[in-house]
Amino acid sequence: MMKKSLVVFILCSFIFCLLSFMVHPYHVGSVEFNYNSKSKTFEITGRFFMDDLENALNKKYGKSVHFLDPKYKSEINKELEHYTAEYLKLKSDNQFVKVNFVGYEEDHESVNIYLESEALSVPKKVETAVSLLYNLFDDQMNIIHIVINGERKSEKLNYPDRYLYQQF
Repeated sequence: MMKKSLVVFILCSFIFCLLSFMVHPYHVGSVEFNYNSKSKTFEITGRFFMDDLENALNKKYGKSVHFLDPKYKSEINKELEHYTAEYLKLKSDNQFVKVNFVGYEEDHESVNIYLESEALSVPKKVETAVSLLYNLFDDQMNIIHIVINGERKSEKLNYPDRYLYQQF
């Protein structure tokens, strides 16, 4: 099962990288909610095209920040913390779960955003609300992966759909 998950992740990453080298006619991102049984938290990773995320932040906050320019790192961290708090929500077994922004890193033409939930017991039902980049594109697609104890469930959300419910 782990090998299958790894292959899917590598394939998605490869496709994402290929798309990033051309002007992308598609607006797509991915968010993975991976439950870590040791820390009892969800480790959350979002991956988006750098230019799309930069434009979404600039539009949302009315400022001009630029990835790859170190002078904006502090401002981008603040903006991403607020942005993800507004456009990404998590519930476990019908209870809202606090999600903390950890940081981000630039990866060629994409940006990885890292978040972590508060500690919680192994969930049986997971609900997410993900609308990242919906403030910029009405054709945005977000691919959502939820992984608990090696069991991966994936779904794509097309604008304006933002809610995903999964039973484990």
